[in-house]
Amino acid sequence: MKKILFFAFILFSANTITAQDDSIVNSLDKKNEIKLNAVMLLVGAFEMSYERNLNDDSSAGISAFVPFDDEVFEDYNYSISPYYRIYFSRKYAAGFFVEGFTMLNSIDHQKIWIYDNNGNLLEKKTDTYVDLALGFGIGGKWVTKRGIVFELVGGIGRNLLHADEFGTTIVGKFGFNLGYRF
Repeated sequence: MKKILFFAFILFSANTITAQDDSIVNSLDKKNEIKLNAVMLLVGAFEMSYERNLNDDSSAGISAFVPFDDEVFEDYNYSISPYYRIYFSRKYAAGFFVEGFTMLNSIDHQKIWIYDNNGNLLEKKTDTYVDLALGFGIGGKWVTKRGIVFELVGGIGRNLLHADEFGTTIVGKFGFNLGYRF
């Protein structure tokens, strides 16, 4: 009985190994990626990205950033950032890259609270402005054969429209993105 079970186990294992080799799809055939920034989730914000691989060494994408922890991101409302990347690796749209990006960001500048004599809040005013930034970044991307994407990226940019009025001139991008290439 033990010999029959052992033989059945060997046959099942060999069949499973063969089936796994057949099911692996080359990540070169896939052009789309969706990613989630794991670092920002830990600190209180949601950032998701979509990227389209244009060819072996370039891609274009867009990311959306929305904070959900007001204590960490007190004045920051959202940002939307389209980007273009050039890869310097022999792998398809992976490895070391440089990127140029624009960022549309919304920030609360001035908050005014008006209280009555008893300390009750009567009115709250907030001046919100939207600015446009240009910047660049660097990073690295690793893709498994099954299409799992690991990415480390950092960048810096400068607001162009209201930087002199409100004093928020520098914007940044940072993340450890996890995703899937499909």
